[in-house]
Amino acid sequence: MEYNNKEIRTWSILGQRGTFGLAVLEAADKNESIVGLSADLCNTSGMDRFANKYPERFINTGIAEQNMVGMAGGLADAGYIPIATSFANFISLRSCEFVRHFLSYMQCNVKLVGLSAGFGMELFGNTHYGVEDIACLRTFPNLTILSPADGVEVMKCVEAAVAHEGPVYIRLTGKMNQPIIHKTDIDFQLGKNIVLKEGKDAAVFATGGMVARALKAADILAEEGIDISVIDVPTIKPFDNESVMNELNKKLIVSVEEHSVIGGLGSVIAETLSTVNHGTRLLRLGVDPEFKKAGEYEYMLQVNRLTAEMIAEDIKNELGK
Repeated sequence: MEYNNKEIRTWSILGQRGTFGLAVLEAADKNESIVGLSADLCNTSGMDRFANKYPERFINTGIAEQNMVGMAGGLADAGYIPIATSFANFISLRSCEFVRHFLSYMQCNVKLVGLSAGFGMELFGNTHYGVEDIACLRTFPNLTILSPADGVEVMKCVEAAVAHEGPVYIRLTGKMNQPIIHKTDIDFQLGKNIVLKEGKDAAVFATGGMVARALKAADILAEEGIDISVIDVPTIKPFDNESVMNELNKKLIVSVEEHSVIGGLGSVIAETLSTVNHGTRLLRLGVDPEFKKAGEYEYMLQVNRLTAEMIAEDIKNELGK
């Protein structure tokens, strides 16, 4: 499908949650088996358009994520394709056992969507930050985990998730007015990373909203004569191990994620590197594994050194430049 500039700009303005709502509606128009569920977050999840157009296919379960996942599993067994939404920490942590049993073990064809992963909930604080969801869910067999970088990838992730036979978790990050990564349509494949920029000194693997910041960090470093590759990771699981192997000629591999440095993208890459003999160092940049004082989105990125400038500085220091 060809996307036009107006669509891509609109998705950028809406951010990932708003774009997800458009993607679900588009998918539902094509497939009447799709049903939507939300834990009292219809508007927040962007599913208001879906609920207004297809009220008979939408269920507000209330603030009961465990029940929602169980209901979604039952709907999947009845032949539907349920898309269930809540904030990332609640749909992954509060519902953990239900996801394990109904989606992972029973392989129910449910699509979970984690809203405002990372620090998107801002002043709601640590109780609402979704920074452990990947670490928790990627241990479960049969569960695909997607992490789009911009609006184009949100559209592609929803399309791929609906087409995929099996449980999927889509992790939405960032706020409105997100930077555009892909200015045209892309060849999106589950389990494949996307090389956005080639470089000789280091390779940066970034996912979700951190992809834009990794690209900006690359521009900052280029001004100082440091040439880095930037690889977009839209699929956390199954992971594209080959893309890491392709970068072993670099001095340094870096992971950048709006997730705990424990158990997320950095850990996935470390596990991949542990299977081969190599001399490449790994620098994991992400959320510190501690509860810090809550604040607005940009503040939380700063205290966890996830701004483009700080990412560039940490890479430069690790390279000894």
